[in-house]
Amino acid sequence: MPYAPTARTKVRRVPKRGLYDEGTVHAILDEALLCHLAFLHDGVPFAMPTLHARVGDTVYLHGSTASRMMRTAGAEGVTASLTVTLVDGLVLARSAFHHSMNYRSVVVVGELRDVADPEEKMAALEAFTEGLVPGRWDEVRWPTRQELKGTSVLALPLTEASAKVRTGGPVDDEEDYALDVWAGVIPLELTTGALVADPRNRDGAAPGAHVTGWSPSRRGSTSDATRASTASGANGATSDAARVA
Repeated sequence: MPYAPTARTKVRRVPKRGLYDEGTVHAILDEALLCHLAFLHDGVPFAMPTLHARVGDTVYLHGSTASRMMRTAGAEGVTASLTVTLVDGLVLARSAFHHSMNYRSVVVVGELRDVADPEEKMAALEAFTEGLVPGRWDEVRWPTRQELKGTSVLALPLTEASAKVRTGGPVDDEEDYALDVWAGVIPLELTTGALVADPRNRDGAAPGAHVTGWSPSRRGSTSDATRASTASGANGATSDAARVA
């Protein structure tokens, strides 16, 4: 189901690159490790980098209850903008003017809601953890009541959203194709290095398969069914009071 373009989300510069289908928007949000949230504070615009997690048609953000971003963007009636960008390649043209990048990006605009319900908050924190490293939530200690009290969670509905995607090689002026200059694409991708163990790990503590086998594609493949289960607490995360001290 497509998102209806609005005056705030319609792609105007190179409109053929604009995409509004849920599948594309969701996939880009899910693969991105980082977003930027833009908002006004005392008349000054800020764009703050932060983690995000999508559950169905909602994007969650979290931070300290003392955070300026959380307090300002979460206030009633405040409109904010969330963006993510994935860079897939450097596009080298024959002229400096036509150099570019291949990318996938999303813009979401709307009012954020402060999440007060404890179960929804816990489910959102699970989504953050699982979004980074699928399988990690069941291995680690869950947040305590004190940690939950000091954590603010905001929810941004995916009602106004659009994607913009560039693929392919350079597009040069016709006369520049006669230049003796190499042109093409330098592909870019996120990869992992060798694990660096914490020196205070207990003897025998070994990384699980979800750590040794981590990859960006595995993160992005987290299903909507799993996310919906997380949101509803169907996997037992929010109902097991013994895990919340």
